Amino acid sequence: MIQTTIKQLLSGRTGYLLGFFACFGLVASALVIQTQYHLEPCPLCISQRIIFMSLGLLFLIAAFIKPATMLKKIFTLLQVLTAMGGAGVAIRHWYLQAHRESIIADCGVGFDYMFDNFPLQKALTLVFRGTGDCAAIDWTFLGLSIPQLALIAFVSFGAYALCLVKKIA
Repeated sequence: MIQTTIKQLLSGRTGYLLGFFACFGLVASALVIQTQYHLEPCPLCISQRIIFMSLGLLFLIAAFIKPATMLKKIFTLLQVLTAMGGAGVAIRHWYLQAHRESIIADCGVGFDYMFDNFPLQKALTLVFRGTGDCAAIDWTFLGLSIPQLALIAFVSFGAYALCLVKKIA
């Protein structure tokens, strides 16, 4: 009974909408944590939020594509690749936190300033360099830092996207 209900929830349009709400729920949680604890997100934190929102939009679009089509499989590939990209950013962020003693603390200028005053390629280079504030561990949950939690979420969303397409293929 419960297994059947879960199977129905995680299949078809409902499963993709659940992925959409989960992605944007994580971004909302990050905003709550940010305001509750008066934290200033680093460029890598902002990048991870953007990737979660992109992944959420991919889940939302996939919810309205007909099952068992090539387009659905393409969207699954995009979801998995986006999740892998997010995992890469989270790993880089985690690496900076793990090696904060050996990194020169200079996070550079703010995220908005970078994109307003530098060409896109230079701004992205500065964002992904992520030092200084990106190495600080300001908040943890169950002993895990934000990039560690984000890594778990990105890997889970990639696996979830594959499970959803297997249900319809």
